[in-house]
Amino acid sequence: MKKSRPVPVIALAIAGWLVPGGGYLLIGRKQQFVLFLLLVTIAFAAGVALQGGMLWPQDAELHGLDGFTSLLAQAGTLVKMLAGGPYLLARCLDYSQTFVQGRLHEYGTILLVMAGLLNVLALADAWELRKAEQ
Repeated sequence: MKKSRPVPVIALAIAGWLVPGGGYLLIGRKQQFVLFLLLVTIAFAAGVALQGGMLWPQDAELHGLDGFTSLLAQAGTLVKMLAGGPYLLARCLDYSQTFVQGRLHEYGTILLVMAGLLNVLALADAWELRKAEQ
């Protein structure tokens, strides 16, 4: 069996962020790629359809919240950005629910966060599989 050249970590990270499950595609795991592409994209699309919040919380929106709650709100927004390509597409199409608007539509916001976390899971697993196949 011919060993292929290992995929550079930076290429794996960029592909895995821009295209959900893209890291799997680079290492030749097509079924996992398709699965995570569908999971992340569907979760993100459902979150947008349910009008989940995507924008970074403004100071006025965090006014009156304790420090930990404010940190969680900011971390949640960061995780949504980790969905990668779907996040960039939504921003390019000018989807812009604010933090407070998203709080009113909690299911959508949770699905947006889930999309980002699923994409990170796929990226981490592809990275581990890459190391194991070297």
